[in-house]
Amino acid sequence: MTNISVKIRVSGKVQGVYFRDSTRQQAERHQLTGYARNLSDGSVDILLQGDQNGVEQVTAWIRAGGPPAACVVAMSCEPCDIEPLSGFTTG
Repeated sequence: MTNISVKIRVSGKVQGVYFRDSTRQQAERHQLTGYARNLSDGSVDILLQGDQNGVEQVTAWIRAGGPPAACVVAMSCEPCDIEPLSGFTTG
């Protein structure tokens, strides 16, 4: 099992539509750690860490649009160093 870490930034209609909590649910379903937090420009900053397959599954879910009320207009995804985290937060 290979663990990876990716930093994602999502823009569009992604605040006020349960994007962070839905991302948390997806991450927990795949046993990932990290966070999802709103940024002042209206985008959402996400860190996903864990099993490569799980990270790919959640990344694909985000790329497909995330929760039903969201509208993802742009998404960037960059690999990054693994941070020592436990759980997934939406702060």
